[in-house]
Amino acid sequence: MTSDRDSQVLIVGAGPAGAALALLLAQRGVQVTLVERQVDFAREFRGEIVMPSGWRVLEALGLGRGLEEIPQRHPGEIEIFHNQRRLFGISLDQQPSGGMPVSLSQPRLLETLVEVAQTHSGFRFLRGASVKEVLRAGDRIDGVRVQTAEGSQVLRAGLVIGADGRASTVRRGGGFTAQVRDAPMDIVWAKLPWPSSWKEGKVQAVVGHGHLLIAFPAPDGELQVAWVILKGAFGALRARGISEWVEEMANHVGAELGSHLRTNKDTLSRPFLLDVVTDRVEGWSRPGALVIGDAAHTMSPVGGQGINVALRDAVVTANHLVPVLQAGATGEILDAAAAMVEPERGPEIDAIQSLAALPPRVVLRRGWTGELVRFALLPLLGRVLAPLTAKPLRQLFDGVTHVELKV
Repeated sequence: MTSDRDSQVLIVGAGPAGAALALLLAQRGVQVTLVERQVDFAREFRGEIVMPSGWRVLEALGLGRGLEEIPQRHPGEIEIFHNQRRLFGISLDQQPSGGMPVSLSQPRLLETLVEVAQTHSGFRFLRGASVKEVLRAGDRIDGVRVQTAEGSQVLRAGLVIGADGRASTVRRGGGFTAQVRDAPMDIVWAKLPWPSSWKEGKVQAVVGHGHLLIAFPAPDGELQVAWVILKGAFGALRARGISEWVEEMANHVGAELGSHLRTNKDTLSRPFLLDVVTDRVEGWSRPGALVIGDAAHTMSPVGGQGINVALRDAVVTANHLVPVLQAGATGEILDAAAAMVEPERGPEIDAIQSLAALPPRVVLRRGWTGELVRFALLPLLGRVLAPLTAKPLRQLFDGVTHVELKV
């Protein structure tokens, strides 16, 4: 077993929060080690929507042409269907300035963040290093034990930051506790070829009969389908086979998309069920440790906020940590800076989680009362939301609080 005590900061998890924060710290001369369980990023990500709030962070990271070279698709039109009837469409090309969502390849984004960070001498990246234990010196967390292909290794640092997702080892091993918030839904994800009759950038959302299906352009040019259903409702369908649940999806959408689903049911790319969890850690910092991103607050996929709030967490964390780290602070001074992150980020997380919880309660409501509510509300929402200036939408697009890189 080997040991490394050189890092000022050790970040566990090279997702958007961890990789962005590692880059921000390395750019500013902080000695930082980034640990990632996987050996590469060549795996399937489904939450790849970057809102204007997240895009501004990516621009502030100084990625240069690297950002332009990441595969991306820009939605140009949104169609809303109630059951199998088109209610209205929104052209995004004619919307107010301020930016629109972008579908961005997360594997390429993460590789780009790491590549740029590796140009700084104080940055170290360990791939294929699985955290097995959170280590303490007295009542203070001061490192982790990881398992790599070369064996067991101890990594110690002045501050351990858990950015390792919804199943965070740092959250669990560091004694953090989370409050689970209502998420009465699951999501079936699938990819299929882009419909030849659709314009590039088209997005379609279908509401009705206790279902919500959203079809949108994936960064690789395929059609990404997210089918939102009541939690636990997928089990019986899955037992009947893929043809059965594809048929169930097709029965709830317009004729054109339904026909496309049926035609391509044998070519669906790696369909899987996401068990939706929404939670929030109470107290993001401990002596020697901090959690951010999904490790601190698992977000509902509704609203496409996961990447964006993670990137904004990284900016706020850097704002508080960089000044004290550059001054060589350790111990209680470093802990005090880390403790400032949650009070600044918490209000936005709470607001977005509450906002994202509302649509499923309306959309997934069963029975005639649910259909009556949707029949009454959806046309009204069309008139209110079509300009994309309504406050709830702008909060999802632009963020709830002001976040700016200050270091």
